[in-house]
Amino acid sequence: MKVYAVIMAGGVGARFWPKSREKQPKQLLKIFNEKSLIQNTVSRLEGIVEKENIFIVTNKIQKPGIVEQLPGIPEQNVIEEPFGKNTAACIGLASVLVEKNNEDAITLILPADHMITDNNKFRDTITKAAKFAEKENALVTIGITPDRPETGYGYIQTDDLVQDDDIFNVKTFAEKPTLETAKRFVESGDFLWNSGMFIWKVSVIMEQFNSYMPNLYEGLLKIKSAIGAENFEEVLVHEYRRMKSISIDYGVMEKSQKVCVVKGFFDWNDVGSWEAVYQLSEKDSEKNVGGNDILFQDTTNSYVNTNKKFTALVGVDNLVVIETEDALLICDRNQAQSVKQVVDHLKLHKKNDLL
Repeated sequence: MKVYAVIMAGGVGARFWPKSREKQPKQLLKIFNEKSLIQNTVSRLEGIVEKENIFIVTNKIQKPGIVEQLPGIPEQNVIEEPFGKNTAACIGLASVLVEKNNEDAITLILPADHMITDNNKFRDTITKAAKFAEKENALVTIGITPDRPETGYGYIQTDDLVQDDDIFNVKTFAEKPTLETAKRFVESGDFLWNSGMFIWKVSVIMEQFNSYMPNLYEGLLKIKSAIGAENFEEVLVHEYRRMKSISIDYGVMEKSQKVCVVKGFFDWNDVGSWEAVYQLSEKDSEKNVGGNDILFQDTTNSYVNTNKKFTALVGVDNLVVIETEDALLICDRNQAQSVKQVVDHLKLHKKNDLL
C-alpha cells in the first residue's frame, strides 16, 4: 500500500494577525516549539509517507517560505494554486498530480496548521483508515471524540458501526453549532469533531468528483492532460478560473454514499485563534501565559506574545496582547475570533503593508 499525502497550506490565518501575514502565514509560525505548524505536520508523517510522496498545495506568495522551511520535500511537489478556490478544487488539483504519479495511490489529505500531540496514536489511526479505504473503496474522514461542547468546530454524526469499535458510517455533517446545540451533540454520544482530515484512493475521489461535481471533474481532466506540456500553466489558470469555490464537505462528502469515519483518539486542535494557543499553552499560578520579559501584576487569565520587548500588564484580566515590529493587538480573549475583522478593516483601507 503506497500512501501519498496532500497538505493544504494556502490560508493566511487572519485570526492570527499581526503575527500571521500573507508572506508568513499561520502555518509557517513557530507557535508552540522550535518547529512551525507545517514542519510539525510533515514530521508526524514519518513512517507512513515518504517525503517524495508529500505534496503541498499553496500559492505563489507563500511558496518560497514553504520551500525554505521544508528542504526535504521536492520543490516540484509544492504546488501553486493560481487562485484560492476552497478545498474541493485544491484537493482535485493535488489528486490529478498524485494520480499522474500513481493511479493506485491512497491519498491522505491534511490541513497544514493543526496541533497533534500524540504522533504515535495519529499514525495508528491513519494506518487503520488507509487500510479500510483501500479495502472498501471508501471516503474516510477522521473524527475526534469531543471532550467539551466546542462551538468552533464542525461535527460528524456517526451511524451504524462498520468495523471494530471505531469505524462508522456517517449519518450527517453539522456546521459549527451554537453552545446549546454543541452541548446536545456531546451529550448524545454519537457526534465527533470534524477534523478536516480525509483518506481515500485517488481513483475513488476522482469518481466522486465525476458523480457530484462534473464541471470540476471536466476541468481536472483537462489539467491532467496538460501535465508536462509547455502550456500547463495556461491550462491551469484557464480551468481554475472556471471552477466553483466550494468545500470538499459541501461538494462531495455530504452527498456521497461512500463516506465513513474513523475515530481518532489523539489530542487534536485546529489552532483557530490566539485563544486556542492560550488554551494549549502552559500557564502560571494566575493562569497567565508569557515569557521571561513579561510582568503580570495583579493580572489573570491573559496571554502575551511580544517582540523581545519588556511588557507589563497591571490590574487586567482575560487579555490577549500580540506585538510585532509594526503592529500591536490587544483584545479580550472572548473576542479572539473577531481578530479577522481587523484584517478586513486593513484590506478595506488598503493598508497592504500590514497584511
